[in-house]
Amino acid sequence: MKKIVVLTGAGISAESGLKTFRDSDGLWEGYDIEEVATPRAWRRDPKLVLEFYNMRRRNVLEAVPNAAHNALADLQNDFDVHIITQNIDDLHERAGSKKVLHLHGEILSMRSEHDPFLVSRVSTDMEFGALAPDGYAWRPDIVWFEEPVPAIGEAVPLVRSADIFIVVGTSLLVYPAAGLVDFAPYDCPKFIVDKKIPSSGTIHHLVKIEAPASEGMPMLAEKLRKREF
Repeated sequence: MKKIVVLTGAGISAESGLKTFRDSDGLWEGYDIEEVATPRAWRRDPKLVLEFYNMRRRNVLEAVPNAAHNALADLQNDFDVHIITQNIDDLHERAGSKKVLHLHGEILSMRSEHDPFLVSRVSTDMEFGALAPDGYAWRPDIVWFEEPVPAIGEAVPLVRSADIFIVVGTSLLVYPAAGLVDFAPYDCPKFIVDKKIPSSGTIHHLVKIEAPASEGMPMLAEKLRKREF
């Protein structure tokens, strides 16, 4: 069974109604990203940060997977599908995808601000002042701006092992995730699905599908099942 490795970004979740900060010049529902999504913000005003992520968690729980999420999940019937996502929502999992690696953390998890491996699931609002078992505050289990991305070490070998590599709904502007395409095998078929595809340089064996994820991904899935690549 051929291995498909997929990198997904904010564009796929946007079609389920989840806004991206890049859509609004660094503002997200009126919040300045610097004030709510950096370690400095957490140290300065943890209550505000929790308020922001509580709002985002509620938005995620109200959203539903779209046709692109469903198409990726359905591909598991014919391929060994591994999804690497920049998104912090659980829409891939709710669509049925089994192998999902979250590069930037998960909105439905919280972790100790002291121990990144002390993690607990959370589906309600996080309360200011609540403590993890180690006595430190719970913080959102999110990789903030200015923090390293530990999961990239797991993502790179996955991409290197791909028989087919797909990029869906990402501008390829957020690093280190955007650099993953460079690790795909030279001769493996590569596809990018997005409504506005950036310049991709000299990527070998690349097919561009310029369409919204919910339209382009089902079309691509059908081509893959028919081995039209």
